[in-house]
Amino acid sequence: MPITQSAPLATLSSLVPGARDRPGDDPLFALHREATERAARGESILNATLGTLSGEDGKIAVMPCVLETLAKVDARTAAGYAPVAGLPAFLGATIADVFGDGPLAKKAVAVATPGGTGAVYQGVVNFLEPGQKLLTTSYHWGPYTGIARNIGRDAETFTMFRSDRTFDVDGFAAALARHVDTQGRALAVLNFPCHNPTGYSLESTEWGQVVEAVQRAGERGPVTVVLDVAYFAFGGRSARTWIDAIPGLVANATVLIAWTASKSFTQYGARIGSLIALHEDDSERTQIKNALSFTCRSTWSNPNHLGQRVITDLLTNAELRRRADAEREELVGVLRKRIQAFNEGAHAAGLRMPRYDSGFFSMVFVKDGERAAAKMRELGVYVLPLKGAVRVALCGTPLREIPRLVDALVTGAAV
Repeated sequence: MPITQSAPLATLSSLVPGARDRPGDDPLFALHREATERAARGESILNATLGTLSGEDGKIAVMPCVLETLAKVDARTAAGYAPVAGLPAFLGATIADVFGDGPLAKKAVAVATPGGTGAVYQGVVNFLEPGQKLLTTSYHWGPYTGIARNIGRDAETFTMFRSDRTFDVDGFAAALARHVDTQGRALAVLNFPCHNPTGYSLESTEWGQVVEAVQRAGERGPVTVVLDVAYFAFGGRSARTWIDAIPGLVANATVLIAWTASKSFTQYGARIGSLIALHEDDSERTQIKNALSFTCRSTWSNPNHLGQRVITDLLTNAELRRRADAEREELVGVLRKRIQAFNEGAHAAGLRMPRYDSGFFSMVFVKDGERAAAKMRELGVYVLPLKGAVRVALCGTPLREIPRLVDALVTGAAV
């Protein structure tokens, strides 16, 4: 007997409903591609979209010592599997990179991840139940939301800035308490220093207030704080301030640090990262390490072996470490000049923006982010539109192009 079919084959889909009608490309990379294509056709284009550091020649910056170390790794060794959780030497090196051999290092465990993105994923999947929400700033790196929703969680935000453009600590405290009350737990993702997309870094007093809020919430239920410190090596005067806050945070919460080699070693495509987890209790650290290792095996199976060996050498070999620090400092100097020029030009032009003294990005407030960015594209200047703002990638903007960027921002802000 023939099988009857109620719908044409063309209308049937094996995709689950939640996976349908998703965008096929990230808006940021779509803009980058458009800018690149226009430049290839000979147009004068300023592409301030991607978070990759370029030199004054407009080409992506690389650190010679990284490439040399990469070339010296034994090919057969690197071709084999790395341990599921990562090379012990690599994990120890990433912990030491943040904490040295001090007391916090003794409260830490780690697993290797595919960049900082993998570290954030680990935090969301292991510290929130399905259906629960992470908490982050109203301006934030877009994939936080995507990561959460892709694995059956969600995201909620609190207003990031007060009217004076300083961090809204009270808003954070209230939202954190509400999450503990409504979910029975809370996971906050804070991207400081050098916040993406705003460029904002917390001052010491603001960190102190964050610690107080976390401690109060931690008395009422389990609290986890993810510190996405992707840009901390470019953090200038605020580069180490966040570390001073960790003893207070870990007193009443689990602290997760999303560490990545993408920015600090200019190896965005290598996808080398580490999730460092801190907890006061030895047995709980063991539970956390086991959970994170299980997720490694069940998600990406084994981390990048070659990359781990390279980064381990760069972090632990004294001469290589010296060279890497010196080469990075040169890049920091390049970026610092751009930041100074941009701040001077933007303030002189009357642009409204948060405090910005370090990092890859800044943000300018406008009436309509989409309209402002579209107007700027007419001028050949590409930035990322946000709600009521546009993000500017100073990391990819040569110093000589800063005046053009500021002029385009003024035009965009006027629409």
